Amino acid sequence: MTIQPLELTRATLNKHHKMLIGKDWRLADSKKTFEVFNPATGDVIATVPQGGPHDIDLAVQAARENFASRDWRGQSSDDRAKVLWRFAELIDNHRDEIAKLDVLDNGMPMALATAMISASSTWLRHFASESGKICGINASGALSSSSVEFHAYTAREPVGVAGLILAWNGPAGAFLAKAAPALAAGCSLVIKPADQTPLSALRLGELALEAGFPPGTLNIVTGLGDAGQALVEHPGVDKISFTGSTAVGKQIVRTAAETLKRVTLELGGKSPCIVFDDADMEIAIPTAAMSIFANTGQICFAGSRLYVQKKSFERVVAGVAQIAESLCVGDGFDSKTQIGPVISDKQRKRVEDYIALGREEGADIVGVGSSLPDKGFFVRPTVFTNAKPSMRIVREEIFGPVLVVTPFDNVEDVVPMANATRYGLGAGIFTTDVNKIHRIAARIEAGNIWANCYGVNHASMPFGGYKESGWGRELGSEGLDGFLETKSVFVQLH
Repeated sequence: MTIQPLELTRATLNKHHKMLIGKDWRLADSKKTFEVFNPATGDVIATVPQGGPHDIDLAVQAARENFASRDWRGQSSDDRAKVLWRFAELIDNHRDEIAKLDVLDNGMPMALATAMISASSTWLRHFASESGKICGINASGALSSSSVEFHAYTAREPVGVAGLILAWNGPAGAFLAKAAPALAAGCSLVIKPADQTPLSALRLGELALEAGFPPGTLNIVTGLGDAGQALVEHPGVDKISFTGSTAVGKQIVRTAAETLKRVTLELGGKSPCIVFDDADMEIAIPTAAMSIFANTGQICFAGSRLYVQKKSFERVVAGVAQIAESLCVGDGFDSKTQIGPVISDKQRKRVEDYIALGREEGADIVGVGSSLPDKGFFVRPTVFTNAKPSMRIVREEIFGPVLVVTPFDNVEDVVPMANATRYGLGAGIFTTDVNKIHRIAARIEAGNIWANCYGVNHASMPFGGYKESGWGRELGSEGLDGFLETKSVFVQLH
């Protein structure tokens, strides 16, 4: 069955999209626009404003005015929580619509898009409850003595205006993972969606106003790289939260250093999955396979390196290859589709180049997906073996459905192999020995460890990476802390 997006597509094509700055929906100051494509067909589905540095400046001004007026941060935590809950309810009520927008401009299967948005609304509710728990400490007793008495305490305050720069691989989810804790903290926001996937962000902006956020609390500027650069450079922005490539993350650090902005970075990965002989293979094989093939491998923590203990190597390789060959690749609106296209023709060529490079360097392809649709930016799921650690398909993030499988002898061998990367975002462990899980989890250099599962997250648990996979954390109490400053107050009593 195919989910018919026709009415939504027509509405998207015919709509005169505008950016949200303050209380106004407006075109770019330059009047320039850019096109948004459906990666499943290659067709243009929308035209949106091409905001630039001047539009960013206007959005930052609106956010600064909102912050200075205390229209949002000055509300009680209960009142802020009510607005966040209302926003979550509106997202739930429009879940299918928002999901269809993400399918249209990202290409992911409808089921995945729907699941992401359902999870995202729970993040809003979680941080709505956390907004009432933002408090400091009282250290009066530590300072006071019989001769002098102090009232000393800390206050937790919003960092100010936060610039949120979103990735394209989970558009609505990326928006809300950053916005939920930032709003709960009391920040005012300027949000720059990825230029490939701006549509759900604009719809979320409409729902945010309906939910009751004061004008200027959320500002959304659609644009290209110069808009993102202007946001990072702007002296009126106190914090940048970015999800994207490690290369761009490094550039953001260099630029943010000029004004010493606070920075949170959620960057790339080359995550290992480890399957031991004692694993439950009915769980391990399909989970390891989908850790890389889900969302067409366009997940920062995708399990792109699979290490299998030697006795089970052939069985696991055969099982993963069979899954790769059987997956239904197609349009995300088709209910039979299990993985969709990659985001763009440029990304398709990049992934295909890596597959060709793997062959040239001497690795063997043992599994490859079936035929692809005639239109769109599709790539076959591909499984490699006999790859050397020095090969680029082993070392570099491909961001596509390409898996490298390598055998190992024992724990002492596999831990150094798993850690032999400049990244450290995630890792999977498959074994029925709980002691082995904890011992290996303690030695793996990654911010997220999944045992006998993969990719699980929750608003109460922080998400982020070691090494070049990023700085700071999203979600969890650490995610909220990233949008707060701590002030120490000392009062000598007389």
